[in-house]
Amino acid sequence: MTAAAQSNPFRAPLSWSVYENQILKEQAGQHDIHVSEADWLANIDWVETALKPFGYDLICIDGWGDTSQLNKNGYRLSHSRHWEHDYAWWSDHLRQRGMTLGMYGNPLWVHVHDDDQERKIVGTDIPVSSLKNPAENARFPWVQVDRPGAEQYVKGWIHFYADMGVTYCRIDFLSWYEDGQDRWEGRVGPDRPREHYETALRWMREAADERGLFLSLVMPHLHHDAAAERKYGHMIRISEDTGTGGWTKWSDWFRGRKREGWSVYGNAADGLAYWSRIAGRGRVILDPDFIRLNTFATDDEKRSVISLCLLAGAPIAVADQHDTIGDNLRFYTNPELLELNRDGFVGQPLSWEPADEDSQIWFGQLTNGDWIVGLFNRETEPRPRRVNFAMLGFAGPARVRDLWAREDLGPMDSFSADLPPRACRVLRLSR
Repeated sequence: MTAAAQSNPFRAPLSWSVYENQILKEQAGQHDIHVSEADWLANIDWVETALKPFGYDLICIDGWGDTSQLNKNGYRLSHSRHWEHDYAWWSDHLRQRGMTLGMYGNPLWVHVHDDDQERKIVGTDIPVSSLKNPAENARFPWVQVDRPGAEQYVKGWIHFYADMGVTYCRIDFLSWYEDGQDRWEGRVGPDRPREHYETALRWMREAADERGLFLSLVMPHLHHDAAAERKYGHMIRISEDTGTGGWTKWSDWFRGRKREGWSVYGNAADGLAYWSRIAGRGRVILDPDFIRLNTFATDDEKRSVISLCLLAGAPIAVADQHDTIGDNLRFYTNPELLELNRDGFVGQPLSWEPADEDSQIWFGQLTNGDWIVGLFNRETEPRPRRVNFAMLGFAGPARVRDLWAREDLGPMDSFSADLPPRACRVLRLSR
């Protein structure tokens, strides 16, 4: 196994994100795609009642707003010009309710006009606009990391949000900064020196460590076996965007096809299996993106999604809303499955090769010595799955509990089952 390049003090977050609210507007062709404060608050109220008691205490904003409100250092103050309150107000509001705000953005974006001379880089008298290269043909106005004040600007971005109570930052479009190449859109920016990318990530991580903030790296190419990302990120994205959701995006999108650059694997199930090589307790966390359970067709699919996240030590980022969740809350709130997250559990598949069906059998150990075994069937036909407990070190029978049925199965030396398509079984083994 490739060794991790850092010691990660965090476990995978349990969160709610505004993503679905906004992606639905984008897919409907709306122009001003911001979440209204009324919708934002209605979902926060729902999360506090329905999800917070189970550990979901992080509320994440996303993109699609506007940058009309900036502070004196060029940092974004609010999600939208239509909002009455700014991020600082909402951060304080959430803290009072026992939750925290998660920020979306990128400290390498420069939002000021090219000729702005008023906004200065934090701690300097250097105009923020001097960090831009107006001649650069890129989708975003990027910081030029080799210019004076660049480090202060990037680190100041992290500090600015952390100091208002933000605990989590989701840094997006990193591949577009690294080499300006996108799989679907082609050339979206310049091809920069690799050291510029690594320098930017290092600055972000140093600033995050100074404030105890969780750093999530999104859309990374993961070149060189994710060497830079697993060194500097607490969490890294390992699959393409959730988008329309459903089983296709979760398990079948470009299934089994390993590619170069973002995203190495198209679907979450492939990405979690392959990149589990670099995951583990105290190591980088694997991010399969947001979950919209209301877009899945069957209970078996929904149980499989939640189970694989928890077996892989991945986050559960709920994007269903108070008015779209339907009867799916029960899948997010199984206390026996969520205990894996509280324990910091991170499992491994029998194979890291997604095309190998052994990658659909996961296992790992809780801190009290109990073992967790997950059996999955990603196929369209029923599949037998079997595990012999001797491989886990059991010299005799193990006491077995089914964590979805929440019932004891008695002492066993092994377990086998014929799983329906897209189904799973998750077992807890005790001596």
